[in-house]
Amino acid sequence: MPAKTAPMTGYEANCPTATDHFIACRGSKPATRIRNRIDWIDQAEVFAATFGDCRAMICAVTTEGLSAHIRNA
Repeated sequence: MPAKTAPMTGYEANCPTATDHFIACRGSKPATRIRNRIDWIDQAEVFAATFGDCRAMICAVTTEGLSAHIRNA
């Protein structure tokens, strides 16, 4: 079942145009959280798909260190 997402805010929509890298993050507790720094969105989606339940977050990170949640995958 595909993840349901809300429309992006202006900040979130602008962040991917200035993206330096992406973070795929899975897990709500810091002790069990998995974070993976990935250069391309399609690679982040492939990594997130390995969990099979559309609950991994993909965030875009700019060169200034600002980030925005882009989608769940």
